Amino acid sequence: MISIKAFRAIDNPSSCEKYIEGHRRLLESYGVAEIVGSNYDWVQNSGTYVIIVENMETGKTLGGTRIQLKSDKFPLPLEDAVGKMDDKVYDLVNEYAKNGTAEFCGLWNSKEVAGMGIGSIFLVRAGVARAGVVIAKALNIQSLFALCASYTFPIARKAGFIVESSVGDKGCFPYPKGKFTAIVAVNKDLEKLSYATAFERQEITDLKNNPVQTRVEKGPRGETKVFYDLMINSLELHKI
Repeated sequence: MISIKAFRAIDNPSSCEKYIEGHRRLLESYGVAEIVGSNYDWVQNSGTYVIIVENMETGKTLGGTRIQLKSDKFPLPLEDAVGKMDDKVYDLVNEYAKNGTAEFCGLWNSKEVAGMGIGSIFLVRAGVARAGVVIAKALNIQSLFALCASYTFPIARKAGFIVESSVGDKGCFPYPKGKFTAIVAVNKDLEKLSYATAFERQEITDLKNNPVQTRVEKGPRGETKVFYDLMINSLELHKI
C-alpha cells in the first residue's frame, strides 16, 4: 500500500529531505538539476506545503509535489523560472494574488514506480494532482498555478488547469532549457472545478469531503490501495 500525505514544510524537515533527494535524482537523469533544483529556500517558508508519496511497507519515497503560497517575501517558483523571459508573468501572478494564489510545483515520481507492482506513473501523478487541488482549496486560495512539462500538462488539464496564453508563446516557454517546453497553466476555479473533467471533479470532491481515507486507485497497470492523509491543522494556515 502507498500513502499520499500532506504537511507544512517547516514542520517536517526529514520528509522534506527525502522529497528533495528524490527530486534531485530525477532532475539529474534529465540533465537539468542545476537549472531547476538548486533553490531550497522553500524549506524555511511557512507558506509551503508538501505532498509526499511513500511505500508504507518500506518507507521509500516514491514522489511528491509542493503547494507554495504567493507572498511578498516568497515569489512563486514560476516567477523565478520564466519571469525573466516575459515581464507579463509578474503582472499575471500579482493580479491573481489579489484574491490569493499559489503554485502546484516540484512534481516528481520515481522511475521505479512502474516496475514495483504498486501501479503506474499515472497513478502517482494523478493522485498527487488531485491532492494538490484539495490542499489548495483548504488553504482558502482562489487559484492555483502550475508550470507543466508538455507531457504532464494533459494530466493537469484533467484536474482543471488551463493554459494561460497571455504570457510567453501562447503560454509556452523554452524551460528548463531549449529542448524542453514548459506550459504556464492555472486552475482558476478551485470551488466548482468547472474546468476539470467530470471524473476528476468527482474524485477531487470526494477527497475534499474525506481528506483522510483509504481507497483503491485504478491505473493502466492495475489497482493499488492508497492511504490519503490530506488534513492540515487550520491553525497552521497562512502563517507566512
